[in-house]
Amino acid sequence: QVQLVESGGGLVQAGGSLRLSCAASGNIFGIDRMAWFRQAPGKQRELVAVITSRGRTDYQDSVQGRFTISRDNAKNTVYLQMNSLRPEDTAVYYCNVNVFVAAGSWSGFWGQGTQVTVSS
Repeated sequence: QVQLVESGGGLVQAGGSLRLSCAASGNIFGIDRMAWFRQAPGKQRELVAVITSRGRTDYQDSVQGRFTISRDNAKNTVYLQMNSLRPEDTAVYYCNVNVFVAAGSWSGFWGQGTQVTVSS
């Protein structure tokens, strides 16, 4: 009933920038926190950034100062602006959203993932 569609990934040289988007649609009554995760080959999925419903943000130390998470509540969309990209940022990036789907019921949903590849 809820779908998250990601876009914005691609191939970029070190030092470049990308902007990821994740739009939620479906039977949504409200959205709480929104987050971005990433998973590189052979590594665990890790939290990159999170933004609360009130706009508070937190970042993984390795991306702090380079990445910015934001949200547009009217569009049910979360963004990740990635600047000064490094090869170690190469991963599949997934959005994750906590959605209020019914009275008293919150569920987490994942985007399909978008590949970010940073070449040196």
